Amino acid sequence: MLAKKYRFHSRGGVRYTYQNGKTIRDSKISLVFADNSRNHQRYAVVVSKKVLKSAVGRNRIRRRTYEAIRAELPNIQKPVDCIFIIYSKDILDIDYKELRHLIHNLLLEAGII
Repeated sequence: MLAKKYRFHSRGGVRYTYQNGKTIRDSKISLVFADNSRNHQRYAVVVSKKVLKSAVGRNRIRRRTYEAIRAELPNIQKPVDCIFIIYSKDILDIDYKELRHLIHNLLLEAGII
């Protein structure tokens, strides 16, 4: 699980990232990112009820995504705020390596890695 230090703690930071950040889209996930003035990165994962009605499934997607982000932390040096938005319920069933590859590619395309 991703440490609490690396998560958003208020809606203000999320709102700021949505308003001032840049977006990179994939078929299943999109990444909204913005530079921050802190000494570390912050991450959020958003899974809408439109994607999956079951809270258990949404939470599982969120946990798997946070774990893939945690695995990429050693590669990230810039202090940025990132919000991953999940568009497809297929994330629930794909292999962990494929999910990590999707997240790695988004971070690479954003210039964060």
